[in-house]
Amino acid sequence: MTKRVRGEISRYLRKTNIESSRNMPRLFEDVISAYCNHNHRVEYYPAMVNLCAPFIYSVKRECDAFLCFEKMINTLDDHFSSRSINESVASFMTLFRTCIPDLYSYFEEEEVDIKEWAASALQFVLSRELSLENTMRLWDTYFAVPDWIELHPFFCLAILRHLKENLEELEQSEIRTMLMRLPPLDMDQIVNEAFNIRHEILERQISDDSL
Repeated sequence: MTKRVRGEISRYLRKTNIESSRNMPRLFEDVISAYCNHNHRVEYYPAMVNLCAPFIYSVKRECDAFLCFEKMINTLDDHFSSRSINESVASFMTLFRTCIPDLYSYFEEEEVDIKEWAASALQFVLSRELSLENTMRLWDTYFAVPDWIELHPFFCLAILRHLKENLEELEQSEIRTMLMRLPPLDMDQIVNEAFNIRHEILERQISDDSL
């Protein structure tokens, strides 16, 4: 496992192109290895590096970074053990079709498999798609509210709505590339948009229930 972790850390640091100290790879490796050793039922997967990065860069003490990382992984595991990723993606697709129908239709025309993107974005909290800076800003909002994991799909929708015009100018392969590595975003705007979308959905549900 150690070799796999080191390889993924190296790829992540090259891809993000963020200045790091000489011991940064060791911190990644120590935190992830400690978690896997402490939780034998959990098997290492590459996205752990992405999920670990915000804590490595924002938390000074290694033990605190470990505790934050452990809490994040456990929260995601608990959530998706009660509701499978397939169910979550299906629910997201319904919201997507309802909230941004034009973009949904355009993706269908271009034969873009948005389910693949949604699965990653939901399961790994956009840590693979957003820049590290944007991820940290997003998670800062999440950790300030009690039900952040329930809010997360609305943030994914907010990003799609924010990028709608740009995405509709692209073809299939270009859309996939943009979604897999999202451009720098104004996260304050995304946060506001996400709460607006949530409000829209709740109002629509109330309206439907009253009919």
